Amino acid sequence: MTAPPPAVAIERATRRYGEGRPAIDDVTLTIARGEFVALVGASGSGKSTLLRLVNRLEMPDAGRVLVDGEDVAAGDPVRLRRRIGYVFQSIGLFPHMTIAENIAMPLRLEGRPEAARVARAAELLALVGLPGDYAGRRPAALSGGEQQRVGVARALAAEPRLMLMDEPFGALDPVTRDTLGTATREIHDRLGLTTLLVTHDMAEALLLADRVLVMAAGRIVADATPAALLAGEAGPEAAALVAVPRRQAERLREIGG
Repeated sequence: MTAPPPAVAIERATRRYGEGRPAIDDVTLTIARGEFVALVGASGSGKSTLLRLVNRLEMPDAGRVLVDGEDVAAGDPVRLRRRIGYVFQSIGLFPHMTIAENIAMPLRLEGRPEAARVARAAELLALVGLPGDYAGRRPAALSGGEQQRVGVARALAAEPRLMLMDEPFGALDPVTRDTLGTATREIHDRLGLTTLLVTHDMAEALLLADRVLVMAAGRIVADATPAALLAGEAGPEAAALVAVPRRQAERLREIGG
């Protein structure tokens, strides 16, 4: 029996913006089905560009990207994106629509009947931990953390197997960020998703992901489990990032006596 293809395969992808160093420089990467993978690195390291290659918001200048074994360049980009959940920091909820309408927008675009859209929105509100009576509210009536939960629910509306998350918690306060990160991991496990998360927060990556990719200058310079990163087995760039939460923890211990 032939094994299914990986959820994502990136083969020698390069992406340039004008002259100078590529944003993505000859990257090869495979993500297995069911993995939760975090991409970390300094600003400008190429994390978000790599993520956008997967759903064809960016196209590589060389190499190729495959989702479920299919070259993303060969098919309809709209059809591709409807198979992939995408959550980003600015959320992008429609202010004139209710929460239920926002969540069900992908289903409306697919032509699903209204009754199915309403039922799916109610199901997803419960999944992301929001009360059912939020369905009729407008986004302005919700907190930032609640709006981001709605963004996650909308990304799940069409039942994707692959989730892309680009700094989804970056604008949230620390408590809300931690709570929503934990909820996202629980949803990943419950639904059997494949998740690719871009984050600047190394502690978040270590706590949530099965595997952490460290990027620098458009390349993947470390690819390891959280345990291997904490053990110092993934090279100097990774060690420098891991050192940040460690120093913070040490300072807190000193303050606490």
